[in-house]
Amino acid sequence: MPPIITIVGKSESGKTTLIERLIPELKNRGYKIGTTKHASHGFDIDKKGKDSQRHKQAGADMVIVASPGKIAMVKDEDCETLDCLEKYFHDMDLVIAEGYKKEDRPRIEVFRSTRHKMPLCPDHKNLVAFVTDKGIDLKVPVFGLEEIQRLAGFIEKKYLAKVLPA
Repeated sequence: MPPIITIVGKSESGKTTLIERLIPELKNRGYKIGTTKHASHGFDIDKKGKDSQRHKQAGADMVIVASPGKIAMVKDEDCETLDCLEKYFHDMDLVIAEGYKKEDRPRIEVFRSTRHKMPLCPDHKNLVAFVTDKGIDLKVPVFGLEEIQRLAGFIEKKYLAKVLPA
């Protein structure tokens, strides 16, 4: 199974933006990257009236929509943790999980001092890095919000060093 790192932070801290910028940097380095977003309030990707939604409403336990170049799956499964998702990422080099702050996984926190007064989890045992617009010493590597290449290098060295052939 690939390593999984979580990107955590309070609402509007820039988690999604960081991930959007980190993915192409890691892809350019030759890695296959999977992501997952924790939707604690539920979600539905089917559009009302579309065939896939009609299949699901008819009682299908799993629906896959396939087209040239991509697939999407909706499956009934009680899956609130990253452990139950690992099987779907078997062919990835790294999984970046947005949210999942209750998971016992390596985490990188994003903190914007213009949005919040205090970080979410500055003393968490799994905090491996901190991305911020403010100089804060947390006894872990600290990266600026624009230091995507440096952060990708940290992730590569710590979690992906053995993935690509030499």
